[in-house]
Amino acid sequence: MTLLPKSRKARMRLLLLSIIAPVVTLAAGLALWGMRDSISFFYTPSQAAEAKPEPGQAIQLGGLVAMGSVVKHTDGRVEFTVQDNLAADRVVYQGDLPDLFREGQGIVAEGAYQSDGVFKATRVLAKHDEKYMPKEIAEALKEQGEWRGEAAPPPAYGATVNAPAKSTGGPT
Repeated sequence: MTLLPKSRKARMRLLLLSIIAPVVTLAAGLALWGMRDSISFFYTPSQAAEAKPEPGQAIQLGGLVAMGSVVKHTDGRVEFTVQDNLAADRVVYQGDLPDLFREGQGIVAEGAYQSDGVFKATRVLAKHDEKYMPKEIAEALKEQGEWRGEAAPPPAYGATVNAPAKSTGGPT
């Protein structure tokens, strides 16, 4: 008794499948192996504290820019703090920030942690408001109880609970 089908047509299909399947598997494996350095994980500051990514590992850090934390230097370097409800991380960025970047705003910073624990960003992305916030940040903020809804202003950390919707930039 043989395991091969009796039909010549069926044996040819089986032979063709046994040749094509390993080739496609090898091609997919090579493609994934080639893209391994371009994979970037997304973390909020509290998730990054738990995961402890290696210094130099490319990640995306998302959260809200802490009120009063933005420091602009004359050489074009900007330092600010990104926070969620549980943790905060210092971010250093060299270059021009997006027009929509401001304190209390949701952002995503792409870059890596340095050995001293400071996050060095290579790119900063800012969104108009929570309605247009990246899905990952919105879900993370909802899980932590920080989400204020689509019509509510971003939370003003350090401000009073009844802070006005539009801030003049100073403390409330």
